[in-house]
Amino acid sequence: MFLKKTRRNREEAGLSLIRHEHIYQAIKEEHKEHNYPIAALCKLGRVSKASYYKWLHREIPESEQKNRLIADEIEKIHTESPDKGYRRIRDDLERYHGIDVNDKRVLRICRKLNIKSTIKYSNNGCTRQAANPQYIAENILNREFTAKAPNEKWLTDVTEFHYYMGMEKRKLYLSAILDLYDRRIVSYAIRDKNNNTLVFDTVDSALLRNPGAQPLFHSDRGFQYTNRIFHTKLINAGITQSMSRVAKCIDNGPMEKHKIYLQAA
Repeated sequence: MFLKKTRRNREEAGLSLIRHEHIYQAIKEEHKEHNYPIAALCKLGRVSKASYYKWLHREIPESEQKNRLIADEIEKIHTESPDKGYRRIRDDLERYHGIDVNDKRVLRICRKLNIKSTIKYSNNGCTRQAANPQYIAENILNREFTAKAPNEKWLTDVTEFHYYMGMEKRKLYLSAILDLYDRRIVSYAIRDKNNNTLVFDTVDSALLRNPGAQPLFHSDRGFQYTNRIFHTKLINAGITQSMSRVAKCIDNGPMEKHKIYLQAA
């Protein structure tokens, strides 16, 4: 345990140097080129003189050298593909750069470099309550998140993701239906607009793949689900509609958990 902790402390020290490397390097170059006082440059860079001199006269341990190599490759990968999170970066390091490293180490280096994926799951979701809902169903599901057979109970929701095209921020919307029997995704649709068509297409696809299915269909009170045309569509298919209570995400718990898995992927 002591040896493991010691190795971890050394690695953390190396990661700290990576974080301040550009500051130390800038101090060195400015002092050499313009003869600015080291003390003033350290104060400007918000690092201590002792830390700078320790960096300047250090012997670079093998672990730090590897951290630097990994950090350089991570920055290149992030520049080329800013949408990639640390897990996909780790995959690229192993697959394309021959660097065998675990997820935790990549995550620590990414945090030191302040590197984050530009695709973000919206914690607030993207449910837009209708100003004047045309239909509100009772919470028939009542948090009974088990089913005895396939297509007995379906949950649904829409999840919003952010990504970048260059400097332009964009959005994607994922509508999915989950079967409570085996937690499989029955159907899904991805669009760049959060509208009725997104949800209608998801249901149409689910029914096409499961002909004759007449599940209890549970959702939140988003504007698509309270639409009268949507309710009529379900009625015509022999489907009973159920809705979560206002501000009760737990009423759709397994679907919310599915969102978290998507966020972490």
